[in-house]
Amino acid sequence: DEDHLGDMDFKVAGTAKGVTAIQMDIKIGGVSREILLSALRQAREGCLHILEKMDIVLDNPRSELSPYAPRIYVMNVKPDKIREIIGPGGKMIRGIQEQTGVKIDIEDDGTVKIAAVDAESAKAAITIIEGIVQVAEVGKVYQGKVRRIMEFGAFVELFPGTDGLLHISQISRNRVRAVSDIYKEGDEVTVRVLEIDRDGKIRLTHKEFEKEGENPNTEPEPDRQAGREGGAKRPERRDGGGERRDRDRERGGRRQGRR
Repeated sequence: DEDHLGDMDFKVAGTAKGVTAIQMDIKIGGVSREILLSALRQAREGCLHILEKMDIVLDNPRSELSPYAPRIYVMNVKPDKIREIIGPGGKMIRGIQEQTGVKIDIEDDGTVKIAAVDAESAKAAITIIEGIVQVAEVGKVYQGKVRRIMEFGAFVELFPGTDGLLHISQISRNRVRAVSDIYKEGDEVTVRVLEIDRDGKIRLTHKEFEKEGENPNTEPEPDRQAGREGGAKRPERRDGGGERRDRDRERGGRRQGRR
């Protein structure tokens, strides 16, 4: 309707510093300089008025996106870890996408792009991927989960796809009769990596993290040194064994001299 009723359709866009774009349609033979200047002044006033109202509502850009805004995260992994993220037949990557609702693209150089509809989903997917590509380090502390109980110890999952052996001798400072007396599958346990051998097998310890009364089904280790010393110690000889041997040698020598 405005195009039909008016003689001039004049649109002006700009910022506080000036005009950035103009569009005009006219139905009359021409526009005088005075009319054009008046239209530009009105457009300028209108633009500044709108910008002022916008500044009141949003004076600074947001420091963070809305948690519900779609976003893409990019992370990098070692190329030899790509197959672990994908899994056999794509099972692992499909599971991550179904569990978190994200879309994951992986490039040959190890660049991983995660498209998510919200921040929470993206963080969940990143956490899973970081766990898959993580590498255990000697001396580092992990909060693991008991996966299998054996007679000689427990296998503890440090992060997805990586287990270590917590030997029965490394569970407590006291003597452990049976691993099943201390742990059951699914228990969480704090461990430190003691050693990683050349085959990649990981040895763990929990001793230093054991709290007072944490493992009541243990018993103090016997004092082997004291037992060894107590049982093997021989009474001091009082027969002068050394002197007797000397006297015997002297007697033997005298006998030989008489012959």
